[in-house]
This record gives sequence, structure tokens and C-alpha cells, in this order.
Amino acid sequence: MGDLFGPDDASPSPAPPGENAPLADRLRPTRLDDVVGQDHLTGPDGAIGRMVAAGRLSSIIFWGPPGTGKTTISRLLADAVGMRFEPVSAVFTGVADLKKLFAAAREHAKLGRKTLLFVDEIHRFNRAQQDGFLPYVEDGTITLVGATTENPSFELNAALLSRAQVLILRRLDAAALEKLLARAEEVMGRALPLDAAAREALIASADGDGRFLLNQAETLFSVQIDAPLDPAGLSALLHRRVAVYDKDREGHYNLISALHKALRGSDAQAALYYLARMLVAGEEPLYVLRRLVRFASEDIGLADPQALVQCLAAKDAYDFLGSPEGELAIVQCCLYCATAPKSNAAYKAQKAAWKSARDTGSLMPPANILNAPTKLMKDIGYGAGYAYDHDRPDGFSGDNYWPDEMSPAHFYTPTDRGFEKRIAERLAYWDDLRTRARAGE
Repeated sequence: MGDLFGPDDASPSPAPPGENAPLADRLRPTRLDDVVGQDHLTGPDGAIGRMVAAGRLSSIIFWGPPGTGKTTISRLLADAVGMRFEPVSAVFTGVADLKKLFAAAREHAKLGRKTLLFVDEIHRFNRAQQDGFLPYVEDGTITLVGATTENPSFELNAALLSRAQVLILRRLDAAALEKLLARAEEVMGRALPLDAAAREALIASADGDGRFLLNQAETLFSVQIDAPLDPAGLSALLHRRVAVYDKDREGHYNLISALHKALRGSDAQAALYYLARMLVAGEEPLYVLRRLVRFASEDIGLADPQALVQCLAAKDAYDFLGSPEGELAIVQCCLYCATAPKSNAAYKAQKAAWKSARDTGSLMPPANILNAPTKLMKDIGYGAGYAYDHDRPDGFSGDNYWPDEMSPAHFYTPTDRGFEKRIAERLAYWDDLRTRARAGE
């Protein structure tokens, strides 16, 4: 339940950690000014800085990656405005526990001590449980500070969000992580046994997570290392960090969106990067292939009809080879789509045609192009006067195929890119023949 700098307790001013405490606990800030990487919130002009200056807190939802300081900042906020800090985790707390907390908060309020209720992983409460906070937030029994790694727009009730300010914590950049390492070296009284390249690799491996970085640093301090490690030696000593990626949550949608946009923008290198991010993190390859197939139709279309063929071939190759060999076929497909000419003309044509079909209802096609399998149907004009295109010199009759109650519509406009340039020429040719046929030429 702890965050960037160690475990929680209900005391607003916990006793200093001992020498045997975890390094992250020993480095836990005691002032908001000591928090790294979140100056946009904790600085004088930030939302938290302004709240502290005013001496009043509103309910808050902290949204950010793991290890960025959500719990630490919440505790320091309570200290800064003289509130009682009560931390809970949505994973381990039930309705009965919350009722006890609310009752205790009311009793403390009678004594003039307000309560900051910190709820870690608040998104894990279901909708009904989230609604249970509302009356206590509204009547001032508690000031709610929730922490979540998930997008609050999707995971939290609108009613709860309307009563809280959403503050976004940033993943810690290299400069902030370097500050943490420098503080760790100061506390330990010695430098990390790393050369410059290995130090850089250690910071990169943290992926913005300060808690993870300090845990890795603690491991390095705890072993006997005779000479500074290079990146290879560091990799051999420490376990590789697994990318943060939940296949049913926001990270999943963010990366597939980034892949799609990079492909649409014809940036093959960026597209390959996001493809790698997804597959390395454990995304299902067939999901990625399904998205590439959709992309081939939506954003390439007839500008390069081979794009769809390439995507389906990649799917077959992956089915045949499996991982990891089949992933090269996905890479080939991705690069093909990224470098292909782009057109959304077919996509726009579909939307326009679907709208027209809904708007016009059940109009009958013209009688001359209807089959007439029975005598009655022939008698009422089905098929009468149908012009068989193959009987014409140009293989083109120029006949009318639209319902009598509807004027011809225009849905598909090819671009001048790739194969669609040739399609545009064909359409123009047929339009000219159609105009001449209707003029009796």
C-alpha cells in the first residue's frame, strides 16, 4: 500500500526509519519541496502548492504511473495543512471497514481534527462502493484523496469525479531519477558501483518508477562488487524490468492508437517502435494483426490493394510459424503498411453509403435491373429493357442503376495516390461514356 518512499501508517508524522529500513523508506521526503519530478503540482504555481498556501484541501484524484509519489504526496499534504492522515487500500478494504473509518472521522471532526482519507488503487472499488464515498465527501466528514494508475474517466464514477480535482503525476524523467540515485548515495555514504553507461542504463530500466529504481540501487549496495559494472555486468546482476502493460486497460489502447497514428503518418520507424512495445510487453500478436488488417482497409484502401493481402498473408504466416519466428511476418506487414500510399477514400465512401442507405429506407431498384423468374414479374416490367453491358462495343451500357425516386449519389472519390490514381482515371472514363450515352451520342 506504500508508494514512492515506503509503507503507510495512520500517523501524520511517522518516526524516522532506522538504519535497517528499506532504502526507499529511508529516502522518503519529509517536505513537499523534497518530492522529485512533480514540480508542476508541488511548486508554488501548482495545484498542490496553491492548496497548501491557502491551508485548505479539496478532494483529489491522483492519476499517474507506479512509483511517482502518490502516497508520499498525500501524506505530506495532510502534514502541511494539519489533517489526520488515514490510508487504506481498495484491494484490502471492504464496506464494513469504510464505515468504521467514516465513523472515526466524524468523531475526530468533533474534536476539531479533519481527516484526509487516502485510498490507494481507488479504481478497484466497484461503482456502488465508489458511490458510498459521496455523502461523506459532501458533508465534509473526509477529504478524499484517491490514487490510481488507470484513466479516471473510464474507471471512476462521474459523480465522484465531479467532486474531486484530478491531478496528473508524471512518470519520473531521467533528471528526477538521477536525483534519487544521488540521495541514495549520500545516505549510503558511497557511490554506486557503476560506470557512466551502466548508471544511464539503470535509470532507463526504471521506466519512470522511482520506487523500482531505489530497490535496484539497494540491491547494488548490498552485494560485494570489486570493480564498477558496465551495462552488460549490470544486466547480468539485476533482473530485467517487465514493461508496464495491462492488455485490458489504458496502456493497451494508448499503444495501439500510437501504432495506428504512426502508420497513418507513414513513419515506419515509429510504427515499428510501438509494434515492438506491444509485442515485447506481451500483447497477443493476433490482436495486433487484426488492427493491421483494419488499417489496411481504413487508411490505405485501394491506394495499394496489396496492403490487405500483405496483412492477411502475415496472419497466415504467424499462424503457421508461431512465436517468435512468425513475428517477423508481422514486422514485414507493419513496414509495408507504413510505407504504402495512404487513402481513406474507401472508408469515407462506406460511411457516406451507409448513411444514404439509412436515410432512403426501402426504395426499390429500377425495374429494368430486376430479375424476372416468374411470368407475373415479367408482366409487371421486371427486367424490361435491361441493357446487357457485354453486348455493347465498349462493354459499357451507361444504364441507370439508381431507384427511380433517388438521384444518383456520389460516395467514393479516389485520391491521386498509388493505385487509386488509375482507378480515378477509370471512373472518369466511365463517367464520360455514361454522359455521352444518356445524351444519345
